[in-house]
Amino acid sequence: MAKAKTQFICQNCGTVHSRWAGKCDGCGEWNTIVEEDPMGGIGSGPGKAPKKGRPVTLTSLSGEIEEAPRIPTGMGELDRATGGGFVRGSAVLIGGDPGIGKSTLLMQAAAALARRGHRVIYVSGEEAVAQVRLRAQRLGAADTDVLLAAETNVEDILATISEGKRPDLVIIDSIQTLWSDTADSAPGTVTQVRTGVQAMIRFAKQTGATMVLVGHVTKEGQIAGPRVVEHMVDAVLYFEGDRGHHYRILRTVKNRFGPTDEIGVFEMSDKGLREVANPSELFLGERNEKAPGAAVFAGMEGTRPVLVEVQALVAATSLGTPRRAVVGWDSSRLAMILAVLEAHCGIRLGQHDVYLNVAGGYRISEPAADMAIASALVSSLAGIALPADCVYFGEVSLSGAVRPVAHTAQRLKEAEKLGFSAAVLPAASPDLPKGSAGKWREVDSLPDLVARIAGSRLKAPTDQEDG
Repeated sequence: MAKAKTQFICQNCGTVHSRWAGKCDGCGEWNTIVEEDPMGGIGSGPGKAPKKGRPVTLTSLSGEIEEAPRIPTGMGELDRATGGGFVRGSAVLIGGDPGIGKSTLLMQAAAALARRGHRVIYVSGEEAVAQVRLRAQRLGAADTDVLLAAETNVEDILATISEGKRPDLVIIDSIQTLWSDTADSAPGTVTQVRTGVQAMIRFAKQTGATMVLVGHVTKEGQIAGPRVVEHMVDAVLYFEGDRGHHYRILRTVKNRFGPTDEIGVFEMSDKGLREVANPSELFLGERNEKAPGAAVFAGMEGTRPVLVEVQALVAATSLGTPRRAVVGWDSSRLAMILAVLEAHCGIRLGQHDVYLNVAGGYRISEPAADMAIASALVSSLAGIALPADCVYFGEVSLSGAVRPVAHTAQRLKEAEKLGFSAAVLPAASPDLPKGSAGKWREVDSLPDLVARIAGSRLKAPTDQEDG
């Protein structure tokens, strides 16, 4: 009889090795390779002879839907991030740093759905029942009909949630604690995570219940376990934020039933998470309008316009290599802006330290922030405060040209709602609103923008107020 062949799988990235090694060739981590039996678990090798398949029923795309396709939670920010609520029969994966508030968010969502008459089951694999009850009392959710269990075995969980009436929402906290009898490896390993997730997804698709899975993250901020888990689920949400700030952002990175790059903003308090309907006011709350080096960027997060302050500090240095410190933006993008300023605008920053910060701990990912960053850098270097009622947005190319960006009308509308009467934006923007001529300054190149900022020093104070 042939000897059963074993595999050595990295528990960090899922790379399969033919033999054990101290360092993984896929991710470079040490002591993460564990021997596992490929005969056990879902997604493993063909341990048995293939059995004859059975035909399944084929149907058409048209047909009646018996129930509402979505379950709105009543929490506006959570519904925005999920595209209007949880889709029945879908699997949602939520990741985030330890202590960021994932369990708090899901407990509040479970209580909100239970108050609307939905059957909600909360399965905790990390905390005892008494600990979950303490959190529910603190959040004011103890009086709801949320069903609670503390279990980590996949087969026991499926048997429990299959009894009685079909649940509308099942929360598993977290997938790294699950283990199945069909896999021989320890909980949290690649095989066990893959097995548990696939079993939960199968239950959701067969019954129409919404399955919400909580996932741990690695030190790089990615959801731990095999990458295939994110491909298996229908939606992936990241709950992120800075411990030094009281706000939290629920960011959508994958959604098969709604838009991606959508965000929901919450504020952490002693009684749980509070929704922030207007995040622009939150990020601009402590703004110093007379300080040089500060520019307000009109950005977009999915379908939501967000105004955030960008702060730059340019200071002379005695070091041979000047410092470049960036918080909340891409450091390589900053290096490109500095190179364009030096090559096309004649601004020498080789003897200056550059510090860039996005106020409130917010992170900017879109290239439309280039013009706001360049304005803040020039303002700090020249010591000139930018107009307090002006917003900036536009993408800067390597040739120094300023390129138009999408959603111009929405950015300007959000700025006007918050009291900003002027804007510096790319020339020939496609969707400028009508009837507001003169409220913005169109620029077609970065040297034109630098000339406007430098020329404001020569103007009278009354002219500076007009932009």
